[in-house]
Amino acid sequence: MRFIDLRSDTVTHPTPAMREAMYRAEVGDDVFGEDPTVRRLEEMAAERMGKEAALFVASGTMGNLVALLTHCGRGDEVILGDRSHTFLFEQGGMAALGGITPRPIPNQPDGTLRLEDIRAAIRAENVHFPRTRLICLENTHNMCDGAPLTPEYTAAVARLAREHGLKVHLDGARIFNAATALGCDVRDLVRDVDSVMFCLSKGLCAPVGSVLCGSADFIYEARRARKVVGGGMRQAGVIAAAGIVALEQMTTRLAEDHERARRLAEGLAQIPGVQVGPVYTNIFYFWLTDPLRKTPEEVVQQLRERGVLVLGREDGRFRVVTHYWITDEDVKTALRVFQEVLTS
Repeated sequence: MRFIDLRSDTVTHPTPAMREAMYRAEVGDDVFGEDPTVRRLEEMAAERMGKEAALFVASGTMGNLVALLTHCGRGDEVILGDRSHTFLFEQGGMAALGGITPRPIPNQPDGTLRLEDIRAAIRAENVHFPRTRLICLENTHNMCDGAPLTPEYTAAVARLAREHGLKVHLDGARIFNAATALGCDVRDLVRDVDSVMFCLSKGLCAPVGSVLCGSADFIYEARRARKVVGGGMRQAGVIAAAGIVALEQMTTRLAEDHERARRLAEGLAQIPGVQVGPVYTNIFYFWLTDPLRKTPEEVVQQLRERGVLVLGREDGRFRVVTHYWITDEDVKTALRVFQEVLTS
């Protein structure tokens, strides 16, 4: 059975162009700085983000962790959203490996943090308190319906951070989706942050990897942090080559994924007993208005038996994510399966 996999945009396979580029990639030892394909990817990523330098890392989680280890020392504190990926889904790495304390504040439905909440969370200088060093944002915001943060909002957070001598890191795993949804250049979304991580393997179809971007001095220190967490990859040009293709070919087609997500959401909204959240990008959530009718586990299993994969959340919501390998025909088939399962 061929599955229509709507669990995540991480399930994509590399495109034929990526496989060809990986096969032909020129490589060297990246820990020695000698892999020309990795260097080219890093230069492209830095230029695309409008930053001085970039660092290729194995995953988004590693990129966020390396950024936090570089910005903060042991005992420092980070302000971030209570629904952020870094807080919920990265195994507490900042605390476990960096001795960094998370200070979660409420994410608003659109993924933002209220400026007054950020300001109130900044620690006063006091021997009893950890020192606030960093504010973390997420764009697009996974748990808040894939919502994009605007350039104006990010700039306002950065101004507040500078007033207090703080840095801002952006988890931009799907930053190109945000730029597509807002109709702006990706540089506009990251201009005011001190560091940004984006994923090549979410939405952009590369099989492995993320990139961390910032100033030259920041990336110099981040390279040390990457090494200490085991991220020093050797002939990494083999996978970096797919990342280059991702930047060249995949960032301009994301509107197709967003449109298919909208069509799926509109179809689901027509099914009795189904409530659908807003659709901003390629991620949306739906849930049952009568949760006693079927358990989330039953829904996920019955969809799987019919060839459609979705991700069930602990809060009773189901996540749907579109990507390169979801076609218009898949949308029609998935909606027919949703109708069968959710009305039976």
